[in-house]
Amino acid sequence: MKILIVTDAWAPQVNGVVRTLEILSHDLAMLGHSVRMVTPLGRRTFPLPTYPEIRLAFFQRAALTREIRDFAPDAVHIATEGSLGLAARRICIRHGIAFSTAFHTRFAEYVHARFKAVPEKLVWRWLRWFHQPATAVMVATHTLKRDLAAHGFRRLKLWARGVDVIKFHPIAGHRLPYESPIWIFVGRVAIEKNIEAFLALDLPGTKVVVGDGPAKAALAGKYPAVKFLGALTGEALTRAYAGSDVFVFPSRTDTFGLVILEALACGLTVAAYPVEGPRDVVGPEVEGGADVAVLHEDLKTACMEALALKQNPRALTPSIFAESRSWRACTLQFLHNIAVEPDQP
Repeated sequence: MKILIVTDAWAPQVNGVVRTLEILSHDLAMLGHSVRMVTPLGRRTFPLPTYPEIRLAFFQRAALTREIRDFAPDAVHIATEGSLGLAARRICIRHGIAFSTAFHTRFAEYVHARFKAVPEKLVWRWLRWFHQPATAVMVATHTLKRDLAAHGFRRLKLWARGVDVIKFHPIAGHRLPYESPIWIFVGRVAIEKNIEAFLALDLPGTKVVVGDGPAKAALAGKYPAVKFLGALTGEALTRAYAGSDVFVFPSRTDTFGLVILEALACGLTVAAYPVEGPRDVVGPEVEGGADVAVLHEDLKTACMEALALKQNPRALTPSIFAESRSWRACTLQFLHNIAVEPDQP
């Protein structure tokens, strides 16, 4: 098939949505499909208020209309609710083109965290409006599916996430050059990630933060003992994971947490709150989850118990747990969900 994917999240942004779509487009091509990515790259963009690292492309309806007409896709997937996503939505509705969407981010909570005057109820109403015409609204977990259904969303379908165990793997004998134990967070350094809940903990050893974002400068100034390594990719990211002991995931709003699987693949145990995302990936109801992660409302307790898990010789190792989560299965799930034009076989 010819598949058009529209996303406002793309390089140079480094986050779970971008990584998911990069892997998806590559894997779809490996399966023989023709994929066209519509992204902000090469377009006139403007920085998102309070988050200049994210740039949105406006006034793209005419150009996007031409791209859709010229590519003539069999399926259209709108991955994000930004300016490009809105333009694609309008075009598809105007021309009777079926499309699917995905719910990657708890947008209502994120907007409220940055703009307190904006009620979450108003944002939820807008999100229902955005996704309502889609033939499928894809979600990463059963918990999110139930939550969105309670908010009035329809045609919800599961689209899980995976991990590349060739790229992310343990490195025998490798350690980051800091005092042990080493606690690491990887992700956007932003208020919605609740990073300070991790940084403020009284833990032995060294805390490490990998990533960039609008809160980085303030947090680096407030916590000078923390090692802020900036955004890392490729082998450098794998070595940062593999050279640490415990991955700490303080977010209470992520819908999945792709970085959790990456850390597990590199041999780390996980400490997190017992909330959506961690609960669906490594919670006590997940087979093997109790061997590789500790979820607790006291994050320090979760951290110390996750460190102790590494000394349990009978526990399932994190990297073996991660090996059962393949990207190919996720891609096939996506293909099953996407909207195909009625006159196509």
